[in-house]
Amino acid sequence: MISKTEEYALKAVVFLARQGDERPCTVQEIARGTGIPANYLSKILHRLGQHGVAVSERGRHGGFRLSHAPEAVALAEVIAPFGSPADRHRCLLGRRECSDENPCGAHEQWKRVRATTSEFFAETSIADVIGGGADRDPTPTNRSEKTE
Repeated sequence: MISKTEEYALKAVVFLARQGDERPCTVQEIARGTGIPANYLSKILHRLGQHGVAVSERGRHGGFRLSHAPEAVALAEVIAPFGSPADRHRCLLGRRECSDENPCGAHEQWKRVRATTSEFFAETSIADVIGGGADRDPTPTNRSEKTE
């Protein structure tokens, strides 16, 4: 449903949300905390910054933080910079021409799944995701470690 880049963007934003707004997180901190390769993560974070999801602060104590409270950031905003809406609406069976007028065998069912998925991403905030659940890491991140 989502690309690896979109998955990494979500993981990075969830990491930032869990850290709070105390100070920006470096790419290295986020990479260590998420397991995302630092070079790839840096590109993702810069794109998130260009699209207003994250803020980049320069300097010795610089890094990244969310531009808005986690309650105000929908999952759709996080993945939007990395995929075309047209990609999400392509035919499940790969047909070039697939529409309500010229449907494939899976069109109606796939159309409902796409609509439900789009609604989920639009209506679910980062705060909803970090609110608890099995994916929550109970080990607090030690942000006082020296960073590079």
